[in-house]
Amino acid sequence: MLSNLRKFVVSHKKIPILHINNMCCSKMRASLQRLKSHVPLGRNYSSLPGLIGNDIKSLHSVINPPIAKIRNIGIMAHIDAGKTTTTERILYYSGYTRSLGDVDDGDTVTDFMAQERERGITIQSAAVTFDWKGYRVNLIDTPGHVDFTLEVERCLRVLDGAVAVFDASAGVEAQTLTVWRQADKHKIPRICFLNKMDKTGASFKYAVESIREKLKAKPLLLQLPLGEGKAFKGVVDVVNKEKLLWNPNSDDGKDFVRNPLLEMSDPELLKETTEARNALIEQVADLDDEFADLVLGEFSENFDLLPAEKLQTAIRRVTLAQTAVPVLCGSALKNKGVQPLLDAVTVYLPSPEERNYEFLERISRLLLPFADQHIEIPSLTAGNIALTVGLKHTATGDTIASSKSSALAAARRAETEGGKKHRRNNEAERLLLAGVEIPEPVFFCTIEPPSVAKQPDLDYALKCLQREDPSLKVKLDADSGQTVLCGMGELHIEIIHDRIKREYGLETYLGPLQVAYRETILNAVRATDTLDRTLGDKRHLVTVELEVKPVETASVMPVIEYAGSVSEDLPTASQEAIENGIHSACLQGPLLGSPVQDVAVAVHSLVIHPGTSTTMISACVSRCIQKALKKADKQVLEPLMKLEVTVTRDYLSLVLADLAQRRGTIQEIQTRQENKIITGFVPLAEIMGYSTVLRTLTSGSATFALELSNYEAMNPQDQTVLLGRRSGLTQVL
Repeated sequence: MLSNLRKFVVSHKKIPILHINNMCCSKMRASLQRLKSHVPLGRNYSSLPGLIGNDIKSLHSVINPPIAKIRNIGIMAHIDAGKTTTTERILYYSGYTRSLGDVDDGDTVTDFMAQERERGITIQSAAVTFDWKGYRVNLIDTPGHVDFTLEVERCLRVLDGAVAVFDASAGVEAQTLTVWRQADKHKIPRICFLNKMDKTGASFKYAVESIREKLKAKPLLLQLPLGEGKAFKGVVDVVNKEKLLWNPNSDDGKDFVRNPLLEMSDPELLKETTEARNALIEQVADLDDEFADLVLGEFSENFDLLPAEKLQTAIRRVTLAQTAVPVLCGSALKNKGVQPLLDAVTVYLPSPEERNYEFLERISRLLLPFADQHIEIPSLTAGNIALTVGLKHTATGDTIASSKSSALAAARRAETEGGKKHRRNNEAERLLLAGVEIPEPVFFCTIEPPSVAKQPDLDYALKCLQREDPSLKVKLDADSGQTVLCGMGELHIEIIHDRIKREYGLETYLGPLQVAYRETILNAVRATDTLDRTLGDKRHLVTVELEVKPVETASVMPVIEYAGSVSEDLPTASQEAIENGIHSACLQGPLLGSPVQDVAVAVHSLVIHPGTSTTMISACVSRCIQKALKKADKQVLEPLMKLEVTVTRDYLSLVLADLAQRRGTIQEIQTRQENKIITGFVPLAEIMGYSTVLRTLTSGSATFALELSNYEAMNPQDQTVLLGRRSGLTQVL
């Protein structure tokens, strides 16, 4: 049961359909296993009845407001921007934790996996539910490391809004761009929170400008900081022209005052705030016609007379329209600015009824999540997020219906509504085919159990982990019979290896980490093949002539074409057999056994003897493809990574020299405060183990971020070296 926890979103649309998301079922199972054992959680926070004191709230006390007062939000950012720390403060100030957790101490609520607490990073998403000033908030803390980008992807699909957290000293960073693009893809309204305003080098102006320049977004400055770096002490509320100051003697940030700005006490600050508010009003008026009419009609002579509520309403409209993003600031670690952020979540982000979802559920057992603990609830109103137990054959992206008739009725309704809206976004298809785009793995290695007798246990563990993490791929090497683990990066595979040991009790052995190359061809080649076999009293005879040729546009799957004489009377079953054979052959290229991409296959002639099975057709086509690929001029494609290194001036030359040795190309070098930001591209094969080398070169002062850019052709010399190394030959250059 514990391995079958699933997360889903409930829509306000009354269609008997359930959308499944395996967001944090693995974390649930792992944590519940720890609860059964002797390992203490180390924190007291609200969850199961009987485990809490009188000074914190119980999950049973979470309010159940109208759908308009529900907020489903995610926290997203570059690694180390402060997502989890911000989440910790949110839970504390909303009354659901007894004390403030710290990532460095390994006692945060949402980072409860052993691997997360050891490394101080978020690996898998975790959900928590709480209330704030009459609103119910379902919050998901997402990872910031590039290896776990899929976690962010599948979270954003069930969320209504997001808080993008930035390091105020760094602004927009590499993974910030990635998660921002994901939010754009899913049309998620968002708020920006410039965190770490207390950090040395923090710059509100720089961070805002990076949002404008790098994200191509229009920032709406709802707050101004009172000081930067060590001088940071509070924020100015631009909308209400108020000053928020936190008590320096308060240990937890609960004690702060909100005072109006007055001419006699803060003349300069009032002037600066008034100018910022006027600029904000003009900016919003440019984006919202209704607000522009209001401003020009009633308040054109004096913007000071414009009520804050009118401005907030207009800001909310442009936020939901995703034409601009509100910007707030603070320091989660120093307990400043989090309460106004929560207020902004309720005021500016949408409720479920303001988002166009077509998902609903009909489930018997429901669980309300609070990180690694949960309680059973009798019912769930529309617009909420919860867990369900017992679905053994579902995976991320599945749409579950109570019956076939329900699914057909939902599809018909979606088609009808889609027709009324000129079939906008193809509602019917989106309803029933709401899958996740899963990136292809870039690393792989063999994995072996401690003994042959343990192989079934390893197979079971990997099967469970693949359901929880679709970016993990497992395959069997046809030549060696070994199990091959394919993942998104070194850390990803390391975490999987560690989880197999901790959660399934298996001491497995990993082979050397290898890069997932791909192959292509450089010229067109024709080939003919005949398969003639007699099985029993039945003859199977197929003759096929086809051509493989390169295509200019990148295509992971082969482009399949048929000559007119072939496609005229081709049965559907035979066509499927042909295409299965083509796809099967392209899974293993002739050079390295890597997948073949950027090719087109033209079937020129096909002769099938009556009674020939589709399996034989596939086998003949596959063999013909392999024959053609071997005859063609071949090219290895290697994954090229986009690299961003943040380094001080003192170590810049050392880092550049090292990147040159790694076949890296530098795109640009920017200045950020006292640091240099190197942006470039490096082959993945050259970047393995880079974190250790970079720490050594820079005495631990530099950081870097990676993401897959594209697959690029290797130069002939490097390809010869690679092929020689794979075949066991020593290359003399």
